[in-house]
This record gives sequence, C-alpha cells and structure tokens, in this order.
Amino acid sequence: MNEHYQPQAIEPNAQQYWEDNESFKAVDDTSREKFYCLSMFPYPSGRLHMGHVRNYTIGDVVSRYQRMQGKNVLQPMGWDAFGLPAENAAINNKVAPAKWTYENIDYMRNQLKQMGFGYDWSRELATCHPEYYRWEQWFFTRLMKKGLVYKREAEVNWDPVDQTVLANEQVIDGRGWRSGALVERKKIPQWFLKITDYADQLLDDLDKLEHWPEQVKTMQRNWIGRSKGADVSFKVENYGDLQVFTTRPDTLMGVTYLAVAAQHPLALKAAETSADIAAFIDECKNVKVAEADMAVMEKKGIDLGIEATHPLTGKKIPVWTANFVLMEYGSGAVMSVPAHDQRDWEFAKKYGLPIKQVIASIDNNLKVDLDEEAFTEKGSLINSGDFDDLDFDLAFKAITNELSKRGRGQITINYRLRDWGVSRQRYWGAPIPVVNCASCGPIPVPEDQLPVVLPEDVEFDGVGSPIKKLASFIETTCPCCGGPAERETDTFDTFMESSWYFARFASGNKTDGMLDPEQSRYWLPVDQYIGGIEHAILHLLYSRFFHKLMRDEGLVDSDEPFTRLLCQGMVLAETYYREDERGGQVWISPTDVITETDDKGRIISASHKDDGEPVLVSGMSKMSKSKNNGIDPQVMIDRYGADTVRLFMMFAAPPEQSLEWSDSAVEGAHRFLRRLWKQVFDHVSLGIPAVELNSEDLTDNQRELRRKVHETIRKVTDDIERRQTFNTAIAAIMELSNAISRFDDTSDQGRAVMQEALEAGVRLLSPIVPHITHELWTLLGHQNALVSAAWPVADEAAMTRSKVEIVVQVNGKVRARIEVAADADEDTLLHLALAQENVKKHMEGKMIRKKIAVPNKLLNIVVG
Repeated sequence: MNEHYQPQAIEPNAQQYWEDNESFKAVDDTSREKFYCLSMFPYPSGRLHMGHVRNYTIGDVVSRYQRMQGKNVLQPMGWDAFGLPAENAAINNKVAPAKWTYENIDYMRNQLKQMGFGYDWSRELATCHPEYYRWEQWFFTRLMKKGLVYKREAEVNWDPVDQTVLANEQVIDGRGWRSGALVERKKIPQWFLKITDYADQLLDDLDKLEHWPEQVKTMQRNWIGRSKGADVSFKVENYGDLQVFTTRPDTLMGVTYLAVAAQHPLALKAAETSADIAAFIDECKNVKVAEADMAVMEKKGIDLGIEATHPLTGKKIPVWTANFVLMEYGSGAVMSVPAHDQRDWEFAKKYGLPIKQVIASIDNNLKVDLDEEAFTEKGSLINSGDFDDLDFDLAFKAITNELSKRGRGQITINYRLRDWGVSRQRYWGAPIPVVNCASCGPIPVPEDQLPVVLPEDVEFDGVGSPIKKLASFIETTCPCCGGPAERETDTFDTFMESSWYFARFASGNKTDGMLDPEQSRYWLPVDQYIGGIEHAILHLLYSRFFHKLMRDEGLVDSDEPFTRLLCQGMVLAETYYREDERGGQVWISPTDVITETDDKGRIISASHKDDGEPVLVSGMSKMSKSKNNGIDPQVMIDRYGADTVRLFMMFAAPPEQSLEWSDSAVEGAHRFLRRLWKQVFDHVSLGIPAVELNSEDLTDNQRELRRKVHETIRKVTDDIERRQTFNTAIAAIMELSNAISRFDDTSDQGRAVMQEALEAGVRLLSPIVPHITHELWTLLGHQNALVSAAWPVADEAAMTRSKVEIVVQVNGKVRARIEVAADADEDTLLHLALAQENVKKHMEGKMIRKKIAVPNKLLNIVVG
C-alpha cells in the first residue's frame, strides 16, 4: 500500500473494475425490492458544468446507498439531445447539428464515467435517435385517434428574417436575439395536446405526492390555476354577446370599462375605420407576452368607440383594447373594475376612466384610499343596489343567481392552464408524424411507416428549417387516398422527449414497442427523482401529464411518475470584472484571479494573475458563461480527483440550498481524504488484526470508540435515508474520524475495535467517495469488492452508555458536571451533586425546595 493518497492512480482502477464486472447493470428481478433513482438528464452541450456534477452526485449517493441496503437498483443516464442550442452551434461552428450533438455526447459520457457515477450504461438513450422518437411519434398518432390532439392557429413570436418562431426569452427589446429584426406577433397553425382535459387530475393528484417539496406543488397548483367564478355576458350592438370570466362577481357593479385583446374581433372591426386603432393593433404585435414582462410593462390602450350594456344595470360601458389582454387567454376580454384591481386602476388613472368603489373594508384598521391604489381585499358591498351589505360569499351567490335568471351569466370553473402547443418551426427535433392531404386533411402516419426520420445530413444556415425546403422529405403519398401529399415539416417541442424518457429507461432496450409492460410495472414509478427547481413547472407538469396518457393507453399502471422529488440548489461562485472604456463589465474567470482574504475568509483584495493589477469583486452568483465564473469540473478532477469534488459537493451545503464554491473548502475536502488514507495505512501497516472483536471484554476507551462508531452509523443512515441531509452525514463521519485519530490502543482488542471503526467509516463514505473507499476496503483485508458489501447496521447494545455526564444546576444555573452510572437513581444523583464544592457554595444557608431530574441529562436543585 502506498503511504500517500494518489487519486489519479486509484480512480481509474475502481472505474475499470465496475465496468468489467457490470456492477451497475440493472436486472429485472421481481423477487427483490426495487429502487429506481433518476437524475434529470443533461443537454449534450459539450462539457459538464458544476450544476450537473452536483445533481448527479446526489443521485449516485442515493443509488449506491440503496444498493448497499440490498435493493435492486436502477440508475440510468441519457441525453436530452434535440433543441435550439444545437442549431445555434451549427450556425456558429458551421457543423451539422447531428455531428455536433454526437461528438458532445461522447465527450460528456467520458466525463460522467470519470466522476465514478454508477449508471447502467446498457440502457443509455439519446432522444435524437430514431429508435427513441419513433415511439413518441407512434404515441402521438394514438392520441390523434383518441381526439386528444388538434391543430389550430395560434399567435407566436415570428422573426421575419430568420423565418422562425422565437420563444419569449429570445425576444430582446422587441427584436430577434440573433437577427436583430423586429419580431412580429403572427398567427400560424400549431399542434396542441389537450392537457386541459387532465387539469383536474393534475391538480388533485398533487395531494398524493407526499414526498415532493411543498414549494413545487404550490407552483404547479398556481400554474394550473383552477378558479371558481362566473362567465358574464355584456351585450354589444351589432356584435352580440361579449363574454368575460371573473373570479370576483361581487365587484360586477363596479365595472367602468371593458378591455379586449388587440386581436379580438371587436378591435379588428374598429380598426377598419380608425387609423389610430389600426396603428395600436400593429404596435401590439411586438409586445412581449411573458408574464414577468407583462407585469412590469407600461399599460397602454385605446378606446374602440364601442359600448357594451351592463348585464344588471343596463348602463352603457366603453370598450377599449389594451396591451395587457391576450387573445389566447380565455375569451380575450376582461371586465375592468379599477377600484378593486390594481392593473385596472393603473389603466383607469392613465386614461381618466371612472373609478367606482363597490367593496368596503370590514376591517376598521384597513385603509381604503382609491387615490393611492386599488382596494383588492374582499369585504362588504356598497353602491351595489339590492346587493349592498352582502359579504363576498353571499354576494357571489346572489349576483350569479341574478345573472343566471336573466340569461346573462353562470357559475363556472376556469383554469389558468392552457393546452400544450407541441409544434416548433425548427429543424433539430423529432418530426411530427402527420401527412397533409388536400383531399383527406391531416392524416397520422401509419405505424408501419414509422419512424419519420429527420434527415441529418443537411445544409444549415439558420434561415428557416432546412426540411421545409427539402422536397425528398416533404413529398409523399396520402395513406388514405394514395394521392400526392406533403409531410408535416414542424417538429416536436423538446419537452415531448423529456416527458417520457423515465419510462423508456425502465423498459431497457425494447425494440417492438414504446414500453415493456412487465418491466414498467416492476420499475415504475421512479422512487427518487432529482433535478433543479427551474423545472418545477413545465417539465414536471408535462411528465405527469404524459404519464397519465400512458396509463390510459395501458402502458403503465401508476398515476404518478415520481414518488419522491429532490430539487437541488444552484452552484454559486465569486464573480470578478474590470470596466472597459465605455463603462461596460468585462468578466474575469475566478481561475485567473488572486485574492487576499481576512481572518473570516472574506475577500479584501483581488488582482489578475497575468498583470497583478486589481480587479473588482462582484460577489457570489450562479455559475454561468455570461459572468465567466464557471469552474470546469475537469480541471478539478485532474487536480484533486473525482472523490474530492464529490465530497465537497455533498458537504458544502444541504442539497436543496445553493452551494458556494470555495477553493479552500475543496482543498479541505482533499485533506480529509488524505487523512482517511493515512489512518488506514497506519492501521494495516501493522497487519490485519489477528483476533475477533469481543464486545464483552473491552476497556472504557474501547467501548467509547465502539459507541461512537454505532451512533455514527445510526445518524448517517437517518441523514441519507430519511432526511437527505448529506452534509450532516459527512460531518458525523468526520467526527468519527477525529475519534479514530484520538484512539491509541494497539492491543489485540484495541486493534479489533479500530478495524471495526475504519470498516464502518469506509462503508459509510462509500456512496459519497466510491473510488478511495473501493481501494481502502480491499486494503482492510476484504476479498469481495465494496460495491457488493452491505450497509453497516447500528448495534443498539454498543450504543448503551455505562456512564453518562449529568449537568447539575442550582436554581437553573449550571454549577457542576458529574459522571454517573447510566442507571443511577435520583437519590444517588442528589448525593453526588451535593458533594460538589461549587454546588455546596451556592446552596449555603438555603433549603432544598424542589428537585427536577431529566434522566441521563440534568439535575436542577431549586433552593430558597
């Protein structure tokens, strides 16, 4: 055994052993309890970043722990390989998206292996492989036949130069992120899945997810947004009924104007005779529609010169068009009550529209000043005729009853959730399996003609999708009439691929179906899912929806895909910059900066390694390319080894909290592993203990170390299994290591106790730092590899204390500490306590009034 820890030598050896012995290959064995652990798979961007490393280390720790518990573990890995970044890279690097993607997969796979992650690589998948998306296409055609798919025109962000649809975040100041062209709001045909048909199930089944973070469940509830309200009809002359939905029918008597979307038929009709209205509608084509943007943007509108009739009062109300009303939400029209809605209030103030209060506060301490802001709380009705003095619930019932009686409204349940638009006008994605026939309409591609393969050898210039210009792809025959037809050239939203990959992993390498029913029943649902909070809504919601669709198709037999969810925090690092001539910030990598810190580790100065000149410190921020503060995992692996990186990631913070990168803390993790190695080296250099441990014949010091060992086993087991606080588990193991360092007993029983302690420490650490522990386990004399060893079990007898320390208080203040037998009675405690000089001193001339004893912890003597 080498005296010094050399990770560059031991880590490849351990990895080779696992690969040669297929240590992590999952086998379908229904006689064993299964455990399916899955981390959200990565986009193959080229290199792992520290966010990947943290996510996958957590998953690997959980998987290795469960394997040592004797469970049949599945931990797969794959690649979320379709998407826009590959197209961007193709433009920038003049390389086909497919070639760029496959090269990145090869590189990142090697990085994952270097980290020692225990994946079943036989189940590896890439979503861009036809054998994967074939079954997604097949499933889509099944949904078409069930009526869960439809096509309609929808507004999108359209870049007229690049001839493509842009996501909201790709529109910067109203212009395309790449072309710089003014982005238009344009209606184009889009494919949709009817996720709204499952809204109630998606909402109600959140209550089944006992092991999901409440924050995530709340975010999904808000996104689905089930609300009880009323559909209300306002009559418009020469148009008919203008429908609006409101959750506050109690405010109906305070409506002072209506607002419709710029693309609403009323607005378009008014624009035919008004150049100003037409110009406003044109301006709204460039409005951002992301909720965050709409919340802070300036509210604008224009009077359409049209009046609606109030359904209860019969009064005339002006109709405006406003930039904050979207056609794709509800009916594209809202009733505006500026006294009791802040957005409506701001609009009314800007355009001088009436503000009528109809709700009064029932809390005398709650101020109502409509000159300052809207009053949005619920209260009692005023200025509402026959409905005055009613509270919210009574007013809701009374007003909706009156609307229903007059045929002007009804109670309804509405949802914020909208159907899922799954088509994209981009190239690098799975083709939508539809043939468009002039005679027969859109026809699903027959099963025996799947997959519809995306051509990979294409010229890609970034202007439109190349398959939209590829006659060999487009031209086909109609499956129904046999006449000439064209293939659909839209591709699937990449959320489609990531919404069912977990189920495909569970089906191994099945080639004759989407899923293997027996394997799916055995492995699903996923027992532990791990990924960032940024995926809390869309990815997780779509995955839940897809799972329910697969259930209804008979492919899976559970309601939910993921039993337990852990959302890991971000990885943060210091940011440094210099200002350029224009005052802009030029970000400098932390690896190029030399810092000086105070005694608390705070940075007091920083300079560039190259020129020694000062750089400015901007504080901690999420690792990102934009701020050039990412730390390359490969550099850390080469310098310290994968185990050090894994240990730091698990120790620096609880998994759900942000982790601050610290070079000194990484070095500290490496020092701990070096010390562990030295402890085992010093022990085995004297040979493996020749005698078995005899727990009945131990000295006090030997019993104390054994007690520490088994208390540590109990704590680490609970921290990993139940609490998932890996940092506290590591802290407990470090405390055990300190106890081992203090233990100096080379007797036969002393060495046997030391052997037990080191073996326990190595096993407890093995899920976290698997390479070094793989080697140390062998050095401790074991023939079988640690990967197949069982998790240690805490011995209750070893944790029983023969003596305990009791705190002695006089009138609640600590005056002494005494060591007594663990089974000492109260009289014995009092006798020993009264013998302490400091206790005597504080009781002099006083009588004992009361004794309060907490077993094995405390004795409080109350005197007076």
